[in-house]
Amino acid sequence: MPDMTSAPASDWQSLYVTAKDGLRLHVHHIGNRAGTALPVICLPGLSRNVDDFDAVGRAIAEGGNRWVVALDSRGRGGSDYDPNWKNYDLTVELDDLQNVIIALGISQAIFLGTSRGGLLTALMGIVRPEVIAGVILNDIGPVIEARGLARIRGYVGKLPLPKSFAEGVATLKNVFGTHFTNLPSEAWERYARRTWVEKAGKLVPRYDANLMRPLADLDLEKPMPDLWPQFATLNIAPMLVIRGELSDLFSRKTAEEMVARHPNARLHEVSYEGHAPLLEDTPTIEAIRAFIETCTPT
Repeated sequence: MPDMTSAPASDWQSLYVTAKDGLRLHVHHIGNRAGTALPVICLPGLSRNVDDFDAVGRAIAEGGNRWVVALDSRGRGGSDYDPNWKNYDLTVELDDLQNVIIALGISQAIFLGTSRGGLLTALMGIVRPEVIAGVILNDIGPVIEARGLARIRGYVGKLPLPKSFAEGVATLKNVFGTHFTNLPSEAWERYARRTWVEKAGKLVPRYDANLMRPLADLDLEKPMPDLWPQFATLNIAPMLVIRGELSDLFSRKTAEEMVARHPNARLHEVSYEGHAPLLEDTPTIEAIRAFIETCTPT
């Protein structure tokens, strides 16, 4: 890893941590590693990458006293793809996350997890609760709606490859237009560039298409597992629950029950957005920043 003892990073920088099996894991970071404020660890969704946290990460790092770290799980973004698709598993990714935290010397942090990143955060509450000083869960909770999961299974690794980013925008609007009903054109453009990347003159996904293979084995006719015990481990720290108003994966009933069961939680709902909120609108960014300021080391 590069030397990170120099001046605070005013823009996102990359470094790599080697997983136990030798895969390189990409880490994006911005802000002041030497700052006295708690760092924030950002964990993207199933097929997403660190660029999803660009706007909110910059906002969190403003002021120069906080370090923001975002991790590409294996098979996503700038991390290596795993030759064995069975390793696209939460337990393997949890081990990767722990290795990254140790490598970066982080003893306590606020975790911001979108969808699958929130599931990883809940698992951290089981294996290393002492690291968690605050939790922000973006459109994920103990009850996962089968309808939303079926929709995700229908597009991960299956979107047609666009010939241009403009065509990619059209594809995304066709697939997600009813879930994001008020996005400006520039937001759709960013979404496209975070979904595909140009390689050898062609646009390809920014994730391994094999990510869909574990999903193929899910029997959505059976009730989804009850994850309340896993999420209860996060009661040790303040929590901000974010829900997209149009989410089909995370119901308002579940979000409200999470807040009711937790000793120190609040709910923020993002208007006109579904699964998962993009974390780019001003009210959501300000809600996150305000919540983070309430978190203190334990």
